[in-house]
Amino acid sequence: MLHTEYEFTLPVGYVDAGGSLHRGGVMRLCTALDELEALEDPRVRAKQAYLSVVLLSRVIERIGGVTDITPDLVERLFSADFAYLQALFVRLNDVQPPGFETQCPNCGSRFALDLNGAGAAGSVT
Repeated sequence: MLHTEYEFTLPVGYVDAGGSLHRGGVMRLCTALDELEALEDPRVRAKQAYLSVVLLSRVIERIGGVTDITPDLVERLFSADFAYLQALFVRLNDVQPPGFETQCPNCGSRFALDLNGAGAAGSVT
């Protein structure tokens, strides 16, 4: 079964209007529609750096008991939490090409092959 939702714990936590601290949450995988609609957001069109805020607001399902995750809420996160969520987003949604391994016919050394054209990725031995 495909796993599409991932739990997280914020390093600092979101403090809501009532002063309650929320640290645990759930993020889902990003869809093509999330990315396309985020690019159409007027705030993103005005400032490309705002894309992270809009994307996070679309893929975070909840933080603590808060389920209405808006760009305004993401803006109010502490910078450590925002950086943590950006890194989690990249880790969950970044697709890496499959790694390939080969062996030198002369010396027998094994190494990873970089199919992006940069050459050998390093010794695997």
